[in-house]
Amino acid sequence: MRFDLIDLRLFLAVVDAGSMTHGAADAGLSLPAASERLRDMEMIGKVKLLERGRRGVRPTPAGEALAHHARLILRQMARMRGELGEHADGLRATIRLAVNTAALTEFLPQRLGAWMTAHPRIDVDLKERQSIEIARAVAADLVEIGILSDAVDTGGLQLRPFAVDRLVAVIPRDHVFAARRRALFADIADQPFVGLADGALQSHIDAQARRLGLTLKMRSRMRSFEGMCHMVSAGVGLAIMPETAARRGGRSPKTAFVRLADDWATRRLSVCVRAEEELSPPARDLFEHLGSSGSH
Repeated sequence: MRFDLIDLRLFLAVVDAGSMTHGAADAGLSLPAASERLRDMEMIGKVKLLERGRRGVRPTPAGEALAHHARLILRQMARMRGELGEHADGLRATIRLAVNTAALTEFLPQRLGAWMTAHPRIDVDLKERQSIEIARAVAADLVEIGILSDAVDTGGLQLRPFAVDRLVAVIPRDHVFAARRRALFADIADQPFVGLADGALQSHIDAQARRLGLTLKMRSRMRSFEGMCHMVSAGVGLAIMPETAARRGGRSPKTAFVRLADDWATRRLSVCVRAEEELSPPARDLFEHLGSSGSH
C-alpha cells in the first residue's frame, strides 16, 4: 500500500469530522479531490475504509486500524522534522497552526511575530477556522497547535490561557441603544447589519442568529473591522466585532459600542495541543511562548 502524508491527513480529518465535506475542508482540499483520494486509497488497499451514510461517514474496522497508524506516523514525522531542525544548518521546519478570527486579527500577530523573528528557520502554516473545527483538527493531528474559544468541547486537549475576547455591537451614536453599556444580541438582531465578507467570526455570529430563528439583515459585507466601523459611522447598519477592534477602529464621534451581554459573546481564548510531550521541539517552544503570554 502506498499512502502519502496528504492521504493520511485527509483520512484522519474525514474520520474525526464524520463528514466528507468538513473533513476535506479541514485538510485544505476540495470535496471532489478529497473523494477521489479516498476512493484511490480503498482501491489501492483493496479494503473498505469508510461506511458512508445519510448522517455522514464512519470508519470500518480496517479504517480504524488505518487511523491509529496514521496518527502515529504523522506524530513521528513532526518529531523528526523538529529534531532535525535542531541539528541541521539551514534546514527549515513548519509548524501548523489553526486559530479563530479574534486570535488571528487581534492577539496573535504581535506575539507570533516576536517568536518567528527569534526563530528564522521556522515557518508557520496559519489557517483561520471556527473553534469547533480547531478542536477537531488538533485532536486529529492535522495541526500541532490551535487557538480557540471556551465555547467548544476541548476534552482530551491540553490548554493554556491565551486571551479574553469580548464581542461588542458598534452602533451609530444616535441609536436608541447608544446610552446602554450592555445589550442582548436578541435585542438588536432585527436591526440592519454590516458584516465581515467571510471568516470564522462571522460564521459564529450567523449561527447565533439562527439559534434565535433569525437571519441577519446584512446590508453589506466588508473585508476588515475598520471598514465595518466606517460603514457604521455612515449610518449603514450595526456591526459586531471584538472590543479591541472597536476601540481601535471606532473612534469616530458618530459611533459608539455596546458590550453584548450573552454568554457566547465573552470568550476565553486558549492555546491548545493534543499532548505537549508529543510536540516537536519547535512546536513545544511556540506552545509555551503563546501560553506564557496569556491574558486573564
